[in-house]
Amino acid sequence: MLPRGASSMPPPPNPAAYFPPPRVTLPSGLEILRTYSGAVIFLEILFGTIVWILVAATQIPLPLLQGWVMFVAVTSWFLSIVFLCVFLFGYANRIAVNWNQADFIFHGATFVCYFGAFLLQAATTSLHHFPRRFNSTTQEKILADHEYNISIAASV
Repeated sequence: MLPRGASSMPPPPNPAAYFPPPRVTLPSGLEILRTYSGAVIFLEILFGTIVWILVAATQIPLPLLQGWVMFVAVTSWFLSIVFLCVFLFGYANRIAVNWNQADFIFHGATFVCYFGAFLLQAATTSLHHFPRRFNSTTQEKILADHEYNISIAASV
């Protein structure tokens, strides 16, 4: 017989013991380049470099708009390199972060910033045919034909 006040059922288990900490499902080392995430990071670095070069190769007719484009290109390029190095050198296994969620948030934020930069660069490109007036007799286009082509490439 059980002592008074004792129950035949064991106490409920601690629910925290049954939820393991998040694990990294993205590989470390060069294997990261074989995943979709690694390929996207590589493409972000590549296209960020191209946008950076193309915008820097033109005269900046609208510094406020194209300043944001350059900021996004340079910042995303730098953060993509840092994010890739975290996986290449195995720091992801040493830092207790949910890397799957961090990867999703990183790519989502980069997409939003690049989409905004695309809209601003496309707006700058669309002003190609409007004249810039220096005085009443001289007119010049905001973007020369060569810069217009470069601006289209940067938009894409």
